[in-house]
Amino acid sequence: MHILWLKTELLHPVDKGGKIRTYHMLRELKGEHRITYLTLDDGSGGESARARAFEYCHDLVVVPHRTRPKFSAGFYVDLAKNLLSPLPYFMQKYVSPAMRREIEERVRSSSFDVLVCDFLMPSVNVPANISRPSVLFQHNVEAMIWKRHYELQKNPAKRLYLHDQWRKTRRFERDACRRFDCIVAVSREDAEQMKREYGIENVFDVPTGVDVEYFRPSGEVTPDPFGLVFTGSMDWLPNEDAIKFFVAEVMPRIRERFAQVSLTVVGRNPFPSLLELSARDPSIIVTGRVDDVRPYIERAAAYVVPIRIGGGTRLKIYEAMAMEKPVISTTIGAEGLPVRDGVELLLADDPQSFADAVVRVLEDRAMARELGMRAAKTVRENFGWERVAARFAAICEEAARLKFNGARAHEFRAPIV
Repeated sequence: MHILWLKTELLHPVDKGGKIRTYHMLRELKGEHRITYLTLDDGSGGESARARAFEYCHDLVVVPHRTRPKFSAGFYVDLAKNLLSPLPYFMQKYVSPAMRREIEERVRSSSFDVLVCDFLMPSVNVPANISRPSVLFQHNVEAMIWKRHYELQKNPAKRLYLHDQWRKTRRFERDACRRFDCIVAVSREDAEQMKREYGIENVFDVPTGVDVEYFRPSGEVTPDPFGLVFTGSMDWLPNEDAIKFFVAEVMPRIRERFAQVSLTVVGRNPFPSLLELSARDPSIIVTGRVDDVRPYIERAAAYVVPIRIGGGTRLKIYEAMAMEKPVISTTIGAEGLPVRDGVELLLADDPQSFADAVVRVLEDRAMARELGMRAAKTVRENFGWERVAARFAAICEEAARLKFNGARAHEFRAPIV
């Protein structure tokens, strides 16, 4: 197959969940299929990001595109202007006539077998009527993220704005899903939700994967018996909310039992109030972006995922499991992953239950080690990227069959790989 893969960014540095999933998927697909990677690029990755793109594609088409930096004056002006737009802000900022022209030219020339739109955002530039087979790769149900945002927001003005973003997102996402021949979700739960809420049938799921050779303990790092770790891009709102929740409502409860507990937050673009807190409180360590998260995970006694907002699945959980770490997560944090409370991880949703689960892991090291080893065994046996990419490729091939044979959605046969 020749796959035209649409994206809004180059993948290097591979430093956040969506990039990690796409990078490993494409590296596997590239061995069997031809990949043309057509993307917007704000230049932030430099020449290195362009040069290294050939790790995951054969052909690279870059469309220069700038968006406003978060928290800049222009960013807030754009947020205000977005009140008058039918598009949610996170879609509006990726509108690119130049990208649309590039896509239209390739559709006209029939130079590929299947078009894959990676995340919802590039779809804003995809023509309404796509004559070639098309797949929308949904890493999240985006509307669900915005719905949870506004439901948790206490500030009335912010809540009203977030409600507007949810309403716009739901409408756009529903219409976009109906335009593509096939939708790929990253969990069965997401697939069922899109079928139910958007009235579509041709939705299929591929599991989240992990590089099980890369994420292994080195044995060279001495764990801190009272150290906790969280990894994730800190410019993603669900991660920001998670850390604010954990620091304000969970950490004080853990300190009642272990005064020496610490939290290391590893991830790019930490929000300003977190940096200020870290400067005041030495038990909150903020690294910013790092080249390798493994030493930070290996050094911790436990890995925490206090996420209250989100969709899709959390790659970070599989990475921590592969590193043999006990994981404590909210139900939403582990949503969509085939993991069991008390078997591969511990689940807790309210502040006291979450704190109690952390304390249990810190107190009972034998239990913590057993939990981590069971988790590692599960991901190593079931969730390597080779199997994940093979299922994705099979779905793309069936999307082409569906398009060319005029089959109905309920006839779609996505094989189990």
